[in-house]
Amino acid sequence: MGLFDRLKAGLKKTKDILRTDVRDLFKPGDILDDKLLQEFEGRLIRTDMGVAASDRIVSKLREDHGDRTVDVDAIWATIRAELRDLLKGDGTAVWDLNNPLSPLAKAESGTTVILVAGVNGAGKTTSIAKIANLLQQAGNKVVLAAGDTFRAAAVEQLTMWSQRLGCEIVRKDNGADPAAVAFEGATKAVQMGADYLIVDTAGRLQTQRNLMDELDKIRRVIQKVIPGAPHESLLVLDATTGQNGLSQAKSFSAAVKCTGLVLSKLDGTARGGVTVAIRQEMGIPVKYIGVGEGIDDLELFDSEGFVEALFAK
Repeated sequence: MGLFDRLKAGLKKTKDILRTDVRDLFKPGDILDDKLLQEFEGRLIRTDMGVAASDRIVSKLREDHGDRTVDVDAIWATIRAELRDLLKGDGTAVWDLNNPLSPLAKAESGTTVILVAGVNGAGKTTSIAKIANLLQQAGNKVVLAAGDTFRAAAVEQLTMWSQRLGCEIVRKDNGADPAAVAFEGATKAVQMGADYLIVDTAGRLQTQRNLMDELDKIRRVIQKVIPGAPHESLLVLDATTGQNGLSQAKSFSAAVKCTGLVLSKLDGTARGGVTVAIRQEMGIPVKYIGVGEGIDDLELFDSEGFVEALFAK
């Protein structure tokens, strides 16, 4: 499938809820009253779009169509326009859609470091592999640092991906100091003249203060080898967690100075509306979305394409 078709397929569950809700609630010939609008707002919130975004959409529907005969096409047009504006945010997160690497910051010279954080089970390791694949497809030399030393399975999984992709990996025994892995990874990347170093970190809950402090230590250690690093600090969020993703984003953002989000497992949830909530309430751009388990199932986030896919038949 092409990019748009894969995005459309990934958003199918969220799209189906929206379509069903509009079809069930807004009947041609009915009057669009407050009762209908309140019911629709509740259903928008069910997609984890958030109270603020849902309220804005419903307020616009009330303003443009309230107490009038239902025109389903006009209602759809209003919803699409509002979602498009909400996802654009301040308008600064605009990528070159022909370049899947355009959302990623790059060092002025030498190795660019990407630090990746997220809770256990968010799809962090797989997302790292997908990003590494994008980088290598563009001709870059990539080194991975397996800093999730609390889980042997995480190190093994990342090692497996490195072998499949044909890129270097730095790893240590289970229980080793993650900062030491990051330091060694940075050193190796510089020695090899690598274009990118991607540092995995232990999956953790945002409430684990000591582990959040460890993330800050990893940042400081990397900077001893590569000043100004990390150049990107990406947080991987599981779309199926819905609104809980917002509290994760806020806590992680403080610890790692989060520069962008990777929203994983968007194909497996009806809570795709959380993309809108995160953009609206956090101001942190969603840079990539995962729409499948394959190595190529990582899409550059495009607000226009997202809305079009959400409403495509």
